[in-house]
This record gives sequence, C-alpha cells and structure tokens, in this order.
Amino acid sequence: MPAPSRADTSVLGRWWWTVDRWTLIAVTTLLGFGYVMVLSASPSVAVRIGDPRDLLIIKQIIFLALSGLEIVAVSLLAPATIRRIALLGGLAALLLTAFTLVHGVEIKGARRWIDFFGFSVQPSEFLKVCFIVVTAWLLSEQRRTPRLPGTAIALGLFVVVILLLKSQPDVGMMGLISAVFLAQLFLNGLNVIWVGLGGALIAAGGAASYALFQHVRERVTDFLHPNAVGAYQVHTALEAFGNGGLFGTGPGEGRVKDILPDAHADFVFAVAGEEFGLLICLLIIGIFAFIVLRGLLRLLAEHDLFTLLAAGGLLMSFGLEAFINMATSLSLIPAKGMTLPFISYGGSSMLAIGLEIGMLLALTRRRHHADS
Repeated sequence: MPAPSRADTSVLGRWWWTVDRWTLIAVTTLLGFGYVMVLSASPSVAVRIGDPRDLLIIKQIIFLALSGLEIVAVSLLAPATIRRIALLGGLAALLLTAFTLVHGVEIKGARRWIDFFGFSVQPSEFLKVCFIVVTAWLLSEQRRTPRLPGTAIALGLFVVVILLLKSQPDVGMMGLISAVFLAQLFLNGLNVIWVGLGGALIAAGGAASYALFQHVRERVTDFLHPNAVGAYQVHTALEAFGNGGLFGTGPGEGRVKDILPDAHADFVFAVAGEEFGLLICLLIIGIFAFIVLRGLLRLLAEHDLFTLLAAGGLLMSFGLEAFINMATSLSLIPAKGMTLPFISYGGSSMLAIGLEIGMLLALTRRRHHADS
C-alpha cells in the first residue's frame, strides 16, 4: 500500500505525515516478535495447564490485533483528548483496582484480577498508564495556574494508588509507578536533593516489602542464592540462554517452554534466547532501546511541559517494564512477574501497553499549536 500524498488532508493522511513513523515501525516489529513467540511458547503451556493446544495462541493473536488497532486509533487523537481519556480511564481503573480487593480473583496470594466474560482483567495495568498522564497534567497545569495545587493533588493521588497496590499486593507495580512519578517530579524542576530523598524512600519501601511480604523475601533469597532449590525458574532460564548459543536451537525446538510455568509470559525472553539465540535477543533489546532513546531525543525540542512530562513518563514506564522482564530472565535482578511489552502473553498488559504507545505517538506527533 503506497504512502499517502503530502497533499492528502484526510485524517489518516495528516496522521501519516505527523506521526513518528520510525517508532511505529519499531513497535510493529515487536508485535511481529510477539506473534512468533506466542506460536512457539504457548502450545506447551496450554497443554500443561489442561487447555486446548491452540487456545492461548488464538487469544494472544486477538490481543495483538486489538493492541495494534488501539495504537493507531489513540495516536490519531489530540493531546486534549488524551488528557480526557486519561482522566476518565484513570477514575474507572482506580475504582476497579479497589474492587479487586473485595471481589478480585486470587492468584498466587495476590488479588489483582477481575473475571470478565471468561477473561482475567488486571485494572492496575491501565491505572499505571492513566496515572502517568494525569499527574503530568496536574504538574503542568500548576505552572499555568499557580492557584491550582496540582503537585499536592498529584502526591495525594500517588499515595492512594500506592496504598491500593500494596493491599493487593503488587510490589513490582508499586516500584514502577514510584520510579516514574519521581522522574516526572524531577523533569518538573524538583531539586536534586529531593530527588535523592525520594530515591531513598523507594529503597526504604523495598526494604519494608522484604520485611512484610514472604514472596518478596523468597525471590530475593533465590536471587542471592541461585543454586538453591527455590531458584529453579531463574536457573532454568539461564540454562536456556546457554543452550541457545549464538543462533538458537530453532523455532519450536527449545525445551524451556515445556518445563517453566510462566514460559509464555514472565520468561518469554528465555524462550527467545533458547530458540532464536543471542543475536535475536540483542535485536529485541536494540528495538526497545531505540524506541526509548528516539522518544527522549524528540522530547529535547519539546516546549510544552505537559507533553514533556507525559511522554517522558510513558517512555520510562515502557523501558523499565522491558528492562525488568529481561533482567529477571538473565538473573540480573530478583524475579518479578512483569511482562515483556508486546511479546509476553497477557491481554491486560497487551492492551495497556497499546494504550501507552498510542498516547506516546499522539503526544509526540508534529502539530501546530492550534491542534493541542
């Protein structure tokens, strides 16, 4: 299909010549990797848990298609519409996250999901994205309207979100949101001393999580003692990378997906390492790095504070999530159940990341001030 002419003034025509096409291509490549990995990793997992062999494949292909359409649809919107979606979506996600504490589905001791027509929905995934945009609006709006206590409201909202996540519990999401919010405060002009204090508070929160939650202690212990019996998953993931070598064992020929419970989700990077090898893993890492760095470089010329805070926060969230997943598979950090964007199995995470990238592309489109 040929690209639209520059004279094309239709919605899609204007979108094509204003959106960051290189980031769009990189994201489309990740969606392609997600399709390949679900074909490779999901059948074995489905058989092991008693589902039809192709059920997870069909579900994930639907999620991938919906996520792709979501990226294009959201990236067509103006920043003002993105703000409204974040406000309304954030309120709904906040209420649903609170609802999980009462009627949520408990999995591995945590209540993070709601059953919805046979699908498990994790509202906190969408809350994360909307929270980033809403806090960016509050912080930037205080600069325009000094009487508005935007920073105080953002801090209060942050405390509410953290308390909800702590009650589920979801320590990884707490850490991710805390790091992104601290980065937004820094971009907004927060003194570096206060940034250091915020980092110390995050570290203190990590120590408190170690003391309060048994599963956190177990994961840290497994990380510090990789040869222990409990460190089976991480040890097996590392073996998979060793088995794959430079070029991999070949699509479908790996064995790690047959023995790891979360091979299609938390440890999908290990499946990629075993079946496709080091070179493909480096390519995947390079694509994630390209998206984050290109986004940050585009923001260097940005003069609108809301766009800077929102897009910067979305980029940091996207990059951190990818780093945490891949670092867990490589035993660089303690294990944390976080998906690899667009590649791991999961409907909620796939659609939330689609919303995240769609908002990022919408905010970084080249437009006239009148379009904002």
